[in-house]
Amino acid sequence: MQPQQPYQAPVPPPPPAPLTAPARSRGLLVAALLVGLLVGGAGVGAAWALTGGPSGADGSAGDDARGACDALAGVDESKFSTEGKAGELAMHRFAGAFGLSAAAAAGDSSYEPLAEAISRASNRRLQVFEVDAEVKKELAKARGICADL
Repeated sequence: MQPQQPYQAPVPPPPPAPLTAPARSRGLLVAALLVGLLVGGAGVGAAWALTGGPSGADGSAGDDARGACDALAGVDESKFSTEGKAGELAMHRFAGAFGLSAAAAAGDSSYEPLAEAISRASNRRLQVFEVDAEVKKELAKARGICADL
């Protein structure tokens, strides 16, 4: 039999290290944040320059309607089913035309025919998953309304 050992209390683990990032990680985080702010600011500035200034509460329904028409003019509906950037671009422009036409109609009921034509084109495309004759007819109607603005 072995002689009994005296009791020794377990040694507690060392306290955890402080929760601070190394200086290099902090520097990268700050740099990434600054780059994000610069890119975001440049994007807002570019949009402001392209549209001629800020819009919003003081923007008119006419401005929204013209914006919808500008977006619609850039829509190539044959690209809706195209994979990649061309398809994305066509869909984003169409969505922009849809949103701006709805805003124009909300601000002035005289723009409701434009909003309704774009809305019917959008709804039909979502129903049949393609650009059929009905979608083309509604887009032509919307473009005709735009030509008269």
